[in-house]
Amino acid sequence: SPEERPQFPGASAEFAERLEFIQPQVLAGIPVYRVMDRQGQVLRPSEDPQLPKEQVLKLYKTMTLLNTMDRILYESQRQGRISFYMTNYGEEGTHVGSAAALDAADLVFGQYREAGVLLYRGYPLELFMAQCYGNARDPGKGRQMPVHYGCPQRHFVTISSPLATQIPQAVGAAYAIKRADASRAVVCYFGEGAASEGDAHAGFNFAATLECPIVFFCRNNGYAISTPTSEQYRGDGIAARGPGYGLLSIRVDGNDVFAVYNATREARRRAVAENQPFLIEAMTYRCAPRDSQKKNPTFSRDFPKKPRLIGHHSTSDDSSAYRSVDEVNYWDKQDHPISRLRHYLARRQWWGEEEEKAWRKNSRKMVLEAFEQAEREPKPPPHLLFSDVYLEMPPRLRRQREELQRHLETYGEHYPLQQFQK
Repeated sequence: SPEERPQFPGASAEFAERLEFIQPQVLAGIPVYRVMDRQGQVLRPSEDPQLPKEQVLKLYKTMTLLNTMDRILYESQRQGRISFYMTNYGEEGTHVGSAAALDAADLVFGQYREAGVLLYRGYPLELFMAQCYGNARDPGKGRQMPVHYGCPQRHFVTISSPLATQIPQAVGAAYAIKRADASRAVVCYFGEGAASEGDAHAGFNFAATLECPIVFFCRNNGYAISTPTSEQYRGDGIAARGPGYGLLSIRVDGNDVFAVYNATREARRRAVAENQPFLIEAMTYRCAPRDSQKKNPTFSRDFPKKPRLIGHHSTSDDSSAYRSVDEVNYWDKQDHPISRLRHYLARRQWWGEEEEKAWRKNSRKMVLEAFEQAEREPKPPPHLLFSDVYLEMPPRLRRQREELQRHLETYGEHYPLQQFQK
C-alpha cells in the first residue's frame, strides 16, 4: 500500500525484508552502441544517420588530415623542434563524430586530445603549428605548452593542463547558458582517468541538480597514461556512474564515427530542449607514431611517411613499458576508426585508391607548408610575459618588466634575442 512505501526524501525505493547487498556488477555490462561493424557495413538501416556524401567526406578528410598532422608534429618533437606533443591517433572518430553533431555555437571544453574537434570547426593548420611552436602568430603568445589550443571565435575554450579542472568549469558555463535561455549546449571532453578526479564527481552532481544543458563526453581508451582501467576502477566503466548522479548515459563504440555522431546529436538535442545533462562514454584505444628509429635524428624535412606505430600517451611517455606491440597492432589493423569509415566509403563507391593517393599527398603538402611557415616565424617579444593578466598592470609587474628590460640590455648577448619579435 502507498503508506507502506518508504517516505525518505533522499531516495526513490521500496522496502526489502531480505538482507542482501547490491552487487557491483548487477548486469553483464552496459552494452556498446554501434552503427557499423568493423568492415564498414551498417548493421541496422534505421540507425544510419544518412549523412550526405559531402559531409561523410569531410569526416574522413578531417580524420586523415589530423592523423597526418599528428605524425609530422610527433616526429618534429623527436627531432627537437618543439618541446612536447600529444597525438590523437586512434581516437579520431570520437573527435570528428561528436564535432559534426554539434551546433557551431555550442561551447567546447576540451582536455588535451580533442584537436579534431577544433580542426572540424575550421581551425587553420597554421595556428595549430603556431601554438605548438609558441611563435609570434600563436594566439596564446607562446605562454602555453604545445597542444593547449583555444579559439574564442570557434567557441573552443583554451585547454588547461591540470586534469579534470574543465569539468566543473563547463558545468558553470552550462548553468549560465541555461539562465540566459541561449538555446546552446556545452560539451565537455575528458578521459576515463580524469573521471577519477574529484572535479568530475562534483561536476556530475552539479550538472544533475542544477539541470544544466551539458554533454559529458568521456573518451575511455583503456589507459590513464600508464594505468590500465583494471587499476583505475572496479565498476563497469564510466557510463555506469551516470545513473548514480542522475545523468542520462550511454556507451558507444568510439571507433564508429556514426555511432558517436548519433549519440552526440541526440544528447545535444535533448540537453538543449529539456535542460538535462548527458554522459557519453566512447570506448576507443589510443595509439601514436612510434619513435624515430634513428638514434640521432637530423633536422631534415624528410619526415617518415609511415613511421612504426606504438601507443604513447605523449612524447614524455614510453608505452612499450606497459603495453605489448601486439596489443597496439591489433587495434591499429583490426579496429581503427579511419579504416572503418574508409570501408564504408568504399561500399558506397564514394572513395577509391586514386582519391586516397591524391588526398594523402595533398594533405601532407598542406601540413608541411604550415609547418615550415611556423618554423620561420619569430618568437613573441619577451615583454608579453607580463601582459594580459590584469586590466591595469599592477606596480610589482611593471617593476619586474623593467627589471627584465634592464637585464636584457646589459646581458643581451647571452640570449638568442634575434629569434624574438622586436
